[in-house]
Amino acid sequence: MSQREQPTTVPMLIDGAWREADTLLDVRDPYRGDIVSRAPESTRVDLDDALNAAVRAKKVMAAMPGFERATVLRRAIALLLERADMIADIMSRETGKAIKDSRNEIIRSQDTLSLSAEEAIRIEGEHVPLDGTAMGAGKIAFLLRFPIGVVAGITPFNAPFNLAAHKIAPALAAGNSIVIKPPPQAPRTVHELVRLFVDAGAPAGSVNSLYGNEIGQLLVRDPRVDFITFTGSTRVGAEIKAASGLRRVALELGGTGQTIICEDGDLETAAPLVARNAMRLAGQSCISVQNVYVHSSVIETFSKSVAEEVGKLKFGDPLDPDTDVGTLIDEAAARRVESWVEEAVSQGARLMAGGGRTGAQLEPTVLSGVKPDMKVVCQEVFGPVVSLQAFDDVEKVFDTISDSPFGLQCGIFTARLELAVRAVKRLRTGGVILNGTSTWRTDQLAYGGVKDSGIGREGPRYAIRDMTEERLVLFNM
Repeated sequence: MSQREQPTTVPMLIDGAWREADTLLDVRDPYRGDIVSRAPESTRVDLDDALNAAVRAKKVMAAMPGFERATVLRRAIALLLERADMIADIMSRETGKAIKDSRNEIIRSQDTLSLSAEEAIRIEGEHVPLDGTAMGAGKIAFLLRFPIGVVAGITPFNAPFNLAAHKIAPALAAGNSIVIKPPPQAPRTVHELVRLFVDAGAPAGSVNSLYGNEIGQLLVRDPRVDFITFTGSTRVGAEIKAASGLRRVALELGGTGQTIICEDGDLETAAPLVARNAMRLAGQSCISVQNVYVHSSVIETFSKSVAEEVGKLKFGDPLDPDTDVGTLIDEAAARRVESWVEEAVSQGARLMAGGGRTGAQLEPTVLSGVKPDMKVVCQEVFGPVVSLQAFDDVEKVFDTISDSPFGLQCGIFTARLELAVRAVKRLRTGGVILNGTSTWRTDQLAYGGVKDSGIGREGPRYAIRDMTEERLVLFNM
């Protein structure tokens, strides 16, 4: 998508056909301010048609052998390879993401589709040994897995392509149909993913796309939906959980990105990782490094190193291949983060780097001397800001992290194996990264949080497990 190209009107996909909407919403490039795409505002009629199509298609998908589902996914991968640069360009224009990060996201999405294709042919149950009791002796039992039905997927703007792939690809691999509701900020990015599946030969109705600010609420409340998978804020996740009733959900929600730097940790490795992983994607990641607890004996040295590393990052035009940090999703988001930084400084935090804002772009920012009740510490910043605070007793840090509302991922740098094992046992989070930061995810792992950070796990194998139902089969012999 060139900078001079006219805005593209994004259609919905319903029952295998593209559908235009009467009402369109403009999407602006956060860096340049021009309109780059126009998204449809889906209606109740669109919702009904999409869900009815998905209900019909779930029978077709359930009857499709695993190897055929895998074939569709592999065709989509081949098409993605052909369109990768184009899609990355669209993503950077819609979201302000640095083009190098957009390209990396497309590469990761290839993995997501490939892993889903592999899992499509290895969905398995288990034998249940019954001869452990007199009642069961002589009988044979199996647990088999079957598709759950219609999946509703709602995705965010920060990794719009790959996170939508993490909904659609496992749903199809498991033999389900899906209605996807992309973020309003990146409609064309997700449209291009949906188009891959259409062009790859996915059955009509197996993938449907709806757009708009209100349609998501209607979608998750509709009884035709059998399973809900959502990535986004804790607030919206709680609303979805309340609306889901007895239906199962997978919720990948927010976090406050804690990383612990012990006195015996590798500081030369840790400082660049903390700096880079706090600022990549302009800090708009659930596992972005936000809170860094540093042993008091090394905090001065470490803080200066992080500030120096942050100063090396280039921020500016997202389409410049040399740019490390693009914009936030819009100016309102940048203003919010700026106000949190200013509030922290007014309450005694020390600004060690950054803090300036131009439009939707906020300079990569480093704070030290923060307090636990500051917003930049206890709430999810979702911006290019990292806060450092000293500690003397690591056990108290473990308590602070475990007792906090969030529990997505935590990193710890230490040379002591005993301390690393203790951290794994003590930290109540979805993942503990040893000698790494909170910002680490590869697409085949079980990814997700506990407490206010979510329910369930993503990753094709684990998503497919959630998107299938167990059925007991008993043979009376």
